[in-house]
Amino acid sequence: MGGPGGPGSRPPTPPGGMPVAPPPGARRPGGPNGPGGPAGGPGRPGVPPRKPADERTTQLPPVSRPTQREPELITHREPEDEYLLAGGVVDDDDYYDDDEPELTEEEERRLRKKKIWKRVRIGAFVAIGLMILGPVIAVAVAYPLVDWPKPEDIAATQNKTITLQYSDGSEMAKITSPGENRTMLTYEEIPDNVKHGVLAAEDANFYDNPGFDAKAILRAVWIQATGGSSGGSGLTQQYIKKATNNEAPTLTRKFTEVVKAFKMSNESDHNTILTAYLNTVYFGRGANGFKAASQVYYKKEMKELSPSQAALIAGMIQTPSWSEDKEYAEKRWKFVMGQMLQKGWIDQAYYDAEKFPTPLPFAETQPKSLEGPRGLIVDQVQEALEGEQTGVTFEQAQKTGITIQTTIDPKTQTAAEEAVDEIMIKGAQPEPLKTSLTAVDPNSGAVRAYWGGRDGRGSFDYAKGTLQEPGSSFKAFDLVAALQNGRGLGSIYDGSSPRTFPGVATPIRNSGNDNSCGKECPVRTAMVKSLNTVFYDMVVNDIGVAKTVKAAHQAGIPDEVNIGNGPKKLLVGEDGGNPNGGIALGGDQAVVRPFDMASAYATFAARGVYRQPFFIVKITGPDGNVIYQHTDKPISAFDPDQTKSQDIADNVTDVLKEIPTSSKIPCAQNRECAGKTGTHELSESAGQGAGLNSKAWMVGYTPSISAAVWVGRNEGNLPIRDKSGANIFGSGVPGKIWQAFMNKALAGSQLEKFPKAKPLNQYNPPKPSNVPSNTPSNTPSNTPSNTPPSNTQPSNTPPTKPSTPCGLFVCPPSGDPDPSTPGRPTRGGTPGDG
Repeated sequence: MGGPGGPGSRPPTPPGGMPVAPPPGARRPGGPNGPGGPAGGPGRPGVPPRKPADERTTQLPPVSRPTQREPELITHREPEDEYLLAGGVVDDDDYYDDDEPELTEEEERRLRKKKIWKRVRIGAFVAIGLMILGPVIAVAVAYPLVDWPKPEDIAATQNKTITLQYSDGSEMAKITSPGENRTMLTYEEIPDNVKHGVLAAEDANFYDNPGFDAKAILRAVWIQATGGSSGGSGLTQQYIKKATNNEAPTLTRKFTEVVKAFKMSNESDHNTILTAYLNTVYFGRGANGFKAASQVYYKKEMKELSPSQAALIAGMIQTPSWSEDKEYAEKRWKFVMGQMLQKGWIDQAYYDAEKFPTPLPFAETQPKSLEGPRGLIVDQVQEALEGEQTGVTFEQAQKTGITIQTTIDPKTQTAAEEAVDEIMIKGAQPEPLKTSLTAVDPNSGAVRAYWGGRDGRGSFDYAKGTLQEPGSSFKAFDLVAALQNGRGLGSIYDGSSPRTFPGVATPIRNSGNDNSCGKECPVRTAMVKSLNTVFYDMVVNDIGVAKTVKAAHQAGIPDEVNIGNGPKKLLVGEDGGNPNGGIALGGDQAVVRPFDMASAYATFAARGVYRQPFFIVKITGPDGNVIYQHTDKPISAFDPDQTKSQDIADNVTDVLKEIPTSSKIPCAQNRECAGKTGTHELSESAGQGAGLNSKAWMVGYTPSISAAVWVGRNEGNLPIRDKSGANIFGSGVPGKIWQAFMNKALAGSQLEKFPKAKPLNQYNPPKPSNVPSNTPSNTPSNTPSNTPPSNTQPSNTPPTKPSTPCGLFVCPPSGDPDPSTPGRPTRGGTPGDG
């Protein structure tokens, strides 16, 4: 029983006891049709069949199949599992595990999230490690490769001479530093006030950090990374930055700076670093080092400075080019004083009692590199550098030793000096009289001559350092506004005198109470005669004050200037709005610099093209490379359409060219010149001086040069009289200076003529039959702007001879007359002169 092939038989066992696995595809023992009989019963009665797993195995045949999942608990094994454990092979097609549980969507999401956070944690650990170890490694590598600059070496490079040239390339002067021959100070020589002021301004925790402030640096990096701007430099870093002249806003520069500062701190103590800083840092006004700074700000030795004065100088370290901006200087002074109070370096009583310590005027403290009137040219060039108009700061210029080609023409400058001397010195005019003369090239904006004072550097500048009422020379801007708004040289206004206006207590009068033009007075005649009633009526009742202000700014009067007392807006009322009606006559809030009048009239000469006046043509380095080159930036002044702007300027010139001849100051050789005189009279409050002039002007031009001359006194509220004691008008002393200058400057040059003007609006006055006969004296009587120009030619009737002054005029208080507002008196001049 149970023999081979019989029922219940099992596969034969080879030698060694190893059972032989069934061939692929064979049925398991006991299966249907398999060995052992259909029933698959035991091999022999009473003995259960033995399973392959029960056999002792010493060797299993190699199995080639996919890796299967781990078996379940033995109690849960399927028959296939039993077979596998016995060494059997299951074909892939015959085996499929459909009992393995699948992950739900929520389980998969949690698994992904877990993996992501695992990666984030690993990345964070790596980043923290790099943040800690990276800088340490970088500093360790860079430390031996860098060196910090020694103060003696830096000082030797800070005082190079700046050479100035005229426009033709010939040498004008040299600018030296205020502390050119300075000696290096020791720590003991520096007063505590100075030390405290600088520490308060730049690094109050200087003695507590290792050459850099880590918190400040991280804060600065964050601000810059988020789009802001911040430095974060401590005092030691600042010394490195200033000494190396490298202020590029890059992380590479900042890193190198930190390493150098750290090395400097390791190799020297804090007192040595502070001393080096105070010996070399730039404080503005051309001063390197605090010793030189104390001289250029207050003309004092350091030990004589008060804590407040030291705070002001220290505050300028941050932006030295803004040293002449009073608003900025005061802001920085308050900050430094607050830091000194917080640190206990000053007490509350001193802090509360101190007022802003105004420094001496800039020009007064500068070295005398050029004597006489040309010294003020040097100041203007230095001011242009300090104001960063060229992109080259004065500090950089001193370190480089640059050459500056100016706009000043030697012949034109000599003509200005000779003209002033001829009238003022040789003419024996009284010493209290002051004057200025500026000449501008209309075709470029270049300042060709500049006479701001006789005493040179350190003296008061009467061309750019003062604001004065321009009187009737301002009427040219009234005319521009009229031309822009449909009026013309032939428009009619009531020129009778006196005239009353709503809201003005005192009537407006023409100079000399001139009534020669009557109630039907054309603008052309009113300009030549300088009739106040016409221009006041035109501006206040017809055109509007705001439009006249706009025209003046378009011509070249700046919106804002800085004359040493901080920014000041021009041509504004006391409340910051429009000025009162006195602006029509160049009085009250109509104050300007003489320099700017030359620039504004140059816009007429350039036929409606404005060019900003400038002093520097080119800057070259020691090796001849061009560091800066001026570029022409013309602007259509009076209208975006250059043709319209040109027509407006030509119409202004068309009437102004009659005035030099009518004022008896014509240009030589019948040269065509145009211009306007002006005076400003003292009000009734001046007492015995009432009715006399306190300022007088002549501003005029040819196609190639524009010049403004002003005459006045330092006091501003005293009458100006010539050597004979007579009242000075625009055609007097200033007119004669202007005439002498124009003749000398243009001598030998080609005779130029102004282009013929294209008539605008009402160019010629209407025929008498078209003019209303009973125009009220207190209302404008101009012809409507839509009246077509007449085809008749302008009248060639010579202007009426000026009469002797015999009356006063009063400037009203507002652009739009308000009956509740009383007028404030402002006087005028003579016909054709006022």
